[in-house]
Amino acid sequence: MNHRTVRGRRAALVLALGTAFIATPAIGATDITDIGTIDQQAIGAMPQFLAASKQMETYGQNLQKQYAARAAHVSQSDQQKLGAEFQAKIADKQRSLMGPLFQRAQVAIASVSSSHNLTIVLDKRMVVFGGQDITGPVKDLLSGVSDPVPPVSTPPPSSVGYVDASQLAQAPKMKSAQDEFTKFKTDQDKSAGARMKAAKSDADKEAVLKDYRKTIDDEQLKVLKPAVDSETAAISDVAKGKKISLVVDRSNVIFGGTDITKDVADKLK
Repeated sequence: MNHRTVRGRRAALVLALGTAFIATPAIGATDITDIGTIDQQAIGAMPQFLAASKQMETYGQNLQKQYAARAAHVSQSDQQKLGAEFQAKIADKQRSLMGPLFQRAQVAIASVSSSHNLTIVLDKRMVVFGGQDITGPVKDLLSGVSDPVPPVSTPPPSSVGYVDASQLAQAPKMKSAQDEFTKFKTDQDKSAGARMKAAKSDADKEAVLKDYRKTIDDEQLKVLKPAVDSETAAISDVAKGKKISLVVDRSNVIFGGTDITKDVADKLK
């Protein structure tokens, strides 16, 4: 099988906000038999998940009314404290309500993966064709009266690797480029804003906007593209060294896989 690095829309690193991430498009996996897929939307539509989501929604609405009433009679600084308190309570409720369901689902996925000899399970939305869809067996386990039983062994090494884009964004080379571009864009935003106010006609405004866009695009190519290319090369080198045939973003991995994030980050130092 040929070496393939899935980058998808990684060029989004050079969007105006300059946020570095990896978004993987749909891929074909017809020649890989140890890859599984699962439809997370179908799992989330199961009765227990829908019921928990409804409880969460009702709790959030009631809590928001309480905090809105309290915030109406306090200072701005106290409102910020109330906001933080509100978010903490929402997070706590979500963990207590959804956490056990997610944990049960993870055990079910691990159990089915083990029985199907899968080394990785991916989000079904990114796979065009191929792979073993284990959505049905997982739903069957989650619908049972008893809890799913964890597999005895961990998944075998996978030829599919993954990277955590948020961690790679903090690598010195990536962060330095990101910070440089962000500062440049902030300055250009201010400059363009002032020029737009001074513009006397629609044509003048259009010229300002056109110049702004070109300036930002040129800076992206100058500052961000080399960083993206460097990261891509690092991922490719690590994948080849570890005999990884496919690399995806961590967000697409439901179970298993080979994490090469640290190795790539080390290369980017």
